[in-house]
Amino acid sequence: MNWILFCGERMNTTKTADVVVIGGGVVGTAIAYFLARKNIDVILVEKGAITAGTSGRCEGDVLVCDKEPGFDSRLTRLSQDLFPQIENELDDDIGWVQKGSLLAIENEAEMEAAKTLCSQLAAEGLPVRILDKYEVHEDEPYLAPDIVGGMETDCDGSLNPMALAYGLVNGAKKRGAKVLTHRAVTGIGLDANGGVERVVIEGEEILTKQVVNAAGVWAAEIGKLVGLDIPIKPRQGQMLVAERTFPVARRKVMEFGYMMAKFDSEGYVRQVTPEMKKYGVALVFEPTEAQNFLVGSSRRFVGMDTSCHIDVLRALAQRAIRFFPVIKDIRIIRSYAGLRPFTPDHLPIISETEVPGFYVAAGHEGDGIGLSLITGKLISQMVCDEEPEIPIGALKLSRFKNKLVNPSQES
Repeated sequence: MNWILFCGERMNTTKTADVVVIGGGVVGTAIAYFLARKNIDVILVEKGAITAGTSGRCEGDVLVCDKEPGFDSRLTRLSQDLFPQIENELDDDIGWVQKGSLLAIENEAEMEAAKTLCSQLAAEGLPVRILDKYEVHEDEPYLAPDIVGGMETDCDGSLNPMALAYGLVNGAKKRGAKVLTHRAVTGIGLDANGGVERVVIEGEEILTKQVVNAAGVWAAEIGKLVGLDIPIKPRQGQMLVAERTFPVARRKVMEFGYMMAKFDSEGYVRQVTPEMKKYGVALVFEPTEAQNFLVGSSRRFVGMDTSCHIDVLRALAQRAIRFFPVIKDIRIIRSYAGLRPFTPDHLPIISETEVPGFYVAAGHEGDGIGLSLITGKLISQMVCDEEPEIPIGALKLSRFKNKLVNPSQES
């Protein structure tokens, strides 16, 4: 038996891997799956259970409608196009459906902005169109009568995020990957040249030359183990869950103002209460296969707090009733909160780093489900020195190097 001493701790060296992936959410499991597809010897390490973090506390959407035109929307569409293919490869049912989405437009000023956004997305070949007042109420009859229109995106889809992660895990294991759950990473050893040499977990270590940090809201902590400053911090979102009821809407509905709340647009003022503005509340309505629905969303910086707060929940309910007045007569049966890995420019970090062999795949905020597959593919291409699916300079960690970024500050 081979014993070594590392950081004052006695460990049994029992494992080796070409790549260690840290994080068992949809991003980490997608990376493990795509690496295993290439016959890479990979070990995925998760400190809790699979989907114990953000992936187990979200909606499961794969959306283009809420992306800024250009790189953001193209990256998402590349990922979106992978879901039917991966669904066919996996043995598990991930619940993938493409019912499309609707951005509800409150007033004529929003309508003009929506027309501009729609034309920009349509120019990229996306299946989007504007619905006038008659069309939007014909499409969703329970919308408030003063809603003036909508923007429809036919390609948007949804799935069960926990089923996706477990499907990817099972698919990766089927191709030879190993998965270690309830095993926290406590250290990352570097060689004499500053490159990755080993990953230390509770009670043992894994000898490896490559590590992918897919730890989500914990990515900054993992970065510190190799001396990297990764500007990711948790941004809390709360959700309401309704009882089983009639179909209030046939597909996902968001308010057009959600785009402005998401990207902190300073030039746009929504007609909302001070509480809604304070908590970043904007309508997100999500019907489920269980014949109920979810209502969000909120955006707050409260550290690692995952408790629900009544003022936020009340604001969510008020905003939902404004768009769907019928909701006031439907019971809410529970609520929950999750943490999204936020970056200052709202783009994920999918990147090699100045530490040889250390990669980052985190900071997707609310887009982790939708971007999971393209992230897995891009990281596998990086590890194998292949040309990436899309130029990824905008996603590099180094983009923050010359900026004054303090992840403890609110943005």
